[in-house]
Amino acid sequence: MTLKAAKRGAIPPFIVMDVMRAANVRADSGKDVFHLEVGQPSTPAPGAVLDAARAALGADRLGYTDALGVPILRERIAAYYADTYGVQVDPSQIVATTGSSGGFVLSFLAAFDAGDRVGVCSPGYPAYRNILRALGNEPVDILVGADTHFQPTPEVLDRVDGKLDGLIVASPSNPTGSMLDASALKALTGYCRERGIRLISDEIYHGITFGQKAETALSFDDQVIVINSFSKYFSMTGWRLGWMVVPEPLVRSVECLAQNMFISPPTLSQLAGSAVFDCIGELDANVAHYARNRKLLLAELPKAGFDKLAPSDGAFYLYADIAHMTNDSQDFCRRMLAETGVATTPGVDFDPQRGSHTLRFSFAGSAEDMAAAAERLKGWLA
Repeated sequence: MTLKAAKRGAIPPFIVMDVMRAANVRADSGKDVFHLEVGQPSTPAPGAVLDAARAALGADRLGYTDALGVPILRERIAAYYADTYGVQVDPSQIVATTGSSGGFVLSFLAAFDAGDRVGVCSPGYPAYRNILRALGNEPVDILVGADTHFQPTPEVLDRVDGKLDGLIVASPSNPTGSMLDASALKALTGYCRERGIRLISDEIYHGITFGQKAETALSFDDQVIVINSFSKYFSMTGWRLGWMVVPEPLVRSVECLAQNMFISPPTLSQLAGSAVFDCIGELDANVAHYARNRKLLLAELPKAGFDKLAPSDGAFYLYADIAHMTNDSQDFCRRMLAETGVATTPGVDFDPQRGSHTLRFSFAGSAEDMAAAAERLKGWLA
């Protein structure tokens, strides 16, 4: 007798991970690969983080911590908000998480009941809708485009059919890199507050911006849930460490969920991550590297036919409209990898309705890979 599988697991894959696996198979066969598919910094964790990790390994037994995280880490994060944004956050409202992914799971469970309707932008990070669906919530696609800078607005939300219980915004966003300025973010937080919509602000790409500073939603409303990560700006992807800023009424709910689901975030990562806030100069040097990669691709990709690009205000992505090349972005990306060694992510990962004619380039890798990939693509489509 074949036993059934739970329906909650019948969600779409995170396609970028499938692409990365295919790229790694190609690399294992001895062929060259240029990784422009995954949003992972090519830079290592800062030196002070590595030193703190070595010290912790030698001095700490690395047992469980409090479910909300070690006090020193939560205090350092609170100080970071004061120094970076001028926002005062009580350390008691900061929750260390197992990556931002753990933060999304905890926030969705704490804020929404099964059946609640949560707005997610398309194009947008696919794990939002997939996690929501697995948890029994209803993700509501909000189509955004160049006319609204690939971000939601109160006018766009007014056109949504039915009531929203929640809304997820990301600035800078994945995959477009678009950002909400202070007035736009203030308008969205006010709109949600007036209508009883729980706003979750994904701020994991803060720090990686080009020309303007990212704004935190906490500047405009202390009832939002903010999620951040040590993976992107802080260059600690594999350490699986993130954080949430949670309104006081939700702290205990999040703590109980975290105790039962995760026990605690990785202890070594917490102890090491506490040192990352002393490394801002090193981290900003990484951002300068991304800026050079971005400049190179903005100059060279149009020569290869990729001339319809979304604004890349922040993060490390370029989102391309390739309708003049294909209406099957998955097949297009497979052929690109097979024939050029350049790995990219098809747009259907980010936009189920319109992603068949878009794809995402990541410029988080080395400058050498960016230059080589651009040359391969120019020759491929010539």
